[in-house]
Amino acid sequence: MTHILAIDQGTTSSRAILFDAGLKVVSSAQQEFPQHYPQPGWVEHDPADLWATVAATTRAAIEKSGLPARDIAAIGITNQRETTLLWDRATGHPLHNAIVWQDRRTADTCTALKDAGHEAMITARTGLLLDPYFSGTKLKWLLDTIPNARARARAGELAFGTVDSYLIWNLTGGRTHATDATNAARTLLYNIAEGRWDADICALLDIPMQLLPDVRDSSADFGLTRADLFGHEIPILGVAGDQQAATVGQACFQPGMMKSTYGTGCFALLNTGDKMVPSKNRLLTTIAYQLDGKPTYALEGSIFIAGAVVQWLRDGLKIIRDARETQPLAEAADPAQDVVLVPAFTGLGAPYWRPDCRGAVYGLNRNSGPAELARAALESVGYQTRDLLEAMRADWGVAAEGILRVDGGMTASDWAMQFLSDILGAAVDRPVITETTALGAAYLAGLKAGICPTPAEFQKSWALQRQFLPQMSASTRDAKYARWTRAVAATMTV
Repeated sequence: MTHILAIDQGTTSSRAILFDAGLKVVSSAQQEFPQHYPQPGWVEHDPADLWATVAATTRAAIEKSGLPARDIAAIGITNQRETTLLWDRATGHPLHNAIVWQDRRTADTCTALKDAGHEAMITARTGLLLDPYFSGTKLKWLLDTIPNARARARAGELAFGTVDSYLIWNLTGGRTHATDATNAARTLLYNIAEGRWDADICALLDIPMQLLPDVRDSSADFGLTRADLFGHEIPILGVAGDQQAATVGQACFQPGMMKSTYGTGCFALLNTGDKMVPSKNRLLTTIAYQLDGKPTYALEGSIFIAGAVVQWLRDGLKIIRDARETQPLAEAADPAQDVVLVPAFTGLGAPYWRPDCRGAVYGLNRNSGPAELARAALESVGYQTRDLLEAMRADWGVAAEGILRVDGGMTASDWAMQFLSDILGAAVDRPVITETTALGAAYLAGLKAGICPTPAEFQKSWALQRQFLPQMSASTRDAKYARWTRAVAATMTV
């Protein structure tokens, strides 16, 4: 058994990638699934779509490889975080659509909790802020809304989980109800200092603790898959939320190392080692990974809209047919125009945390067109990343390496990565393997299976594909970033 299968369940698609013992890709499969928007600011997934696309892509990746399932030593799972599911323990049937991490329906609940003075306690214990982003208030909404759900939860009839737990439940035929520390740390219910579910917070939100999954290391035994799924039982040995998995895949094992992943959203993590660093700049304190019962902590900044702004150009404005068209458009944009797009389609994330904000465009003139909007869309991702790194520097100091490691779909754009380096005034390193989320999940599973090397040895295998260095003058950089900060300030006043 020399291969590792990574399941990467994301916000808009599910993928399965089969790696060999050297963590080289053997085969892969991917499927998109529909997004559901019942009301403005609400985002849902059909749980059946999540499970069906995971099962289908996993089977497809195995079939493409030509390998029998018995050759797979382990499965690693990585997933969209905070997305919240509630299901019946007896039947496995979900009681409601999954409420996606982008969903803002619990904004009023969060405001009420803040007004009642609870945020300081919650932040001290969980490292998180009171925002609709996290799972806890989503779960409260489900229990408040679904008839008899809270009573059934107290009776032990229901199970809560983020996407990883739901997949583990289905893969193991309901034999395992578990999560890992990185996903637990995103629920608003987990005390990251003490490593346990927090009874006080659960009581505050009226969440019966019988609902909650067992919390394990990121590299641990999560049970065996049903034999009928893939023709052979396969152990699930690694689990991590997508951004933490990318941190592992980028080999950011030393304090001070930073990575930023550009998918639907953008998420920057700074490894702070065994030290929990409370943020004074509205970043999140979270768990980067947990091995042998010992958590490694991180500061995290979350941007809700990164790659999704390109999807908006394609599906909303219909000015492109493919994401690759944004680079030539950006290159053709009029340099004399200073169009700024603030993509607060589902609110502003870190360091602003304004769920009430909505997107805005500034600086339009009669000659502004698709090229200028495409450039502004790509630039918005760089500006938001600088917002995060400015806050990180204030909390932690200048990072040890002063280098940002990047991954995810948007990093394929040389133009976007060059602008990122320019606006940060820092080196941006793109690795040979940019799909580091799946790589991190595979590594965690392979580590438990005894196939993959120690973190120190794995770190040596990280390979640079291209480094982007700043080419923009400091005066231009400062002027452009000042324009961005004014645009954000204006957006928050609307």
